Amino acid sequence: MITQSEYLARRQAILEKMQDKSICIVMAASEKTRSNDTEYLFRQDSDFTYLTGFNEPDACLLLIKPDPQSDSPTQSILFCREKNKLAEIWNGRRIGPDLAQRTYAVDQAFSLSELETQLVSFLDGQAGVYWSQGASEAVDKKILHVIQQIRNKGKLGLPPYQLMDLRPIIHELRLIKSAAELAIMQKAADISCDAHIRAMKSTQAGKFEYQIEADILHEFAYQGARFAAYNSIVAGGDNACILHYTENSDELKQDDLLLIDAGCELSGYAADITRTFPVSGQFSEAQAQLYQLVLNAQTQAIKTLKPGQTLANATQIAVDVITQGLIDLGLLTGTLAENTQPQDEKPPAYRQFFMHGLSHWLGLDVHDVGAYKINKQDRPLEPGMVITVEPGLYVANDADVAEKWRGIGIRIEDNIAITADGYLNLTQAAPKTISDIEAIMFNKEAVK
Repeated sequence: MITQSEYLARRQAILEKMQDKSICIVMAASEKTRSNDTEYLFRQDSDFTYLTGFNEPDACLLLIKPDPQSDSPTQSILFCREKNKLAEIWNGRRIGPDLAQRTYAVDQAFSLSELETQLVSFLDGQAGVYWSQGASEAVDKKILHVIQQIRNKGKLGLPPYQLMDLRPIIHELRLIKSAAELAIMQKAADISCDAHIRAMKSTQAGKFEYQIEADILHEFAYQGARFAAYNSIVAGGDNACILHYTENSDELKQDDLLLIDAGCELSGYAADITRTFPVSGQFSEAQAQLYQLVLNAQTQAIKTLKPGQTLANATQIAVDVITQGLIDLGLLTGTLAENTQPQDEKPPAYRQFFMHGLSHWLGLDVHDVGAYKINKQDRPLEPGMVITVEPGLYVANDADVAEKWRGIGIRIEDNIAITADGYLNLTQAAPKTISDIEAIMFNKEAVK
């Protein structure tokens, strides 16, 4: 659980990085219409969650940093929906400004209906304003409209002249996870591991992909993670060669592999796990050879992770292992260098089988925020960063290889937290060795 003192410290960290005489505006998400008068289940904006923990739509946070020559303190100001008995009968409780001020440790709270009027007052006289420029056309228009209102005052108004993007500041802060964040992410990983184990036990030929997806989603919700962090991929056979396959509609076949890429969201934080296993419970020789190659690549890449290492270095290790393995198995010909370097302006040969990246940041977003390069150089890893490591092999049905390899798609993905002296695998509880997978599928227990 993240305490209000931590949210307060995060806001203070933003204020410390802001210029003097400036204001920061962070907007909450709004509800989105799904069909006619029904909405998608609400999901708060990640930056707003990070700074407040406030989970109602249509809210706004202002952070104000005064002129250091003045005696004025910094301020956190929240705007939210006012209490409305009729609206709450239909659509649920609202906290309202009075209780919000006490609950969320802000200096002031106002009704959202006052936002534009108050923005004119708060922005007048500021030297600069920060917000996530371009993220929302409506927000951009609102802020620029307020600035124009101040300009229209003529001599009586002093609009901010510096318009700055908030994201480089807040996204750098979000990249390094606190102990409380890591604890939530470990719990999300644990729940997701249980869901993958349940899927392995539930899988059998004749079931449909969506039935396995239902087992996964049930396990998430049953353990308190009501939402998936992203649309689950449950891909049998050559469906696994479609990287973002989410139809999840086909019948599972006895001789196929099943690739599942699924993770829950807990308190806003995502898990992101992929496991691949045989529908029958036993790998064929060809499946096992390719599977072990992917696992070897992942194992070798993860072993190198520590502060100072880069994702680019880890990626190259995985690429080299996979490429050499494909050469040894006969799916590629030539040398390692010939297959990992562009030839005649064409992509490296290995990319026909491993065409995506090895890793991405993980946190409040599945593909979380934060720069991957600093001054155009690959960024060294630091304690508190959380990444995925997810090598894969995808052999299309029309690939120019022996028939036994065709239609096989494999990905193995774990969530790795960088520590002071190395790493912690948050998702190690989900089986991934051939022997562990076959054992758990052979000794199936009753599904919860």
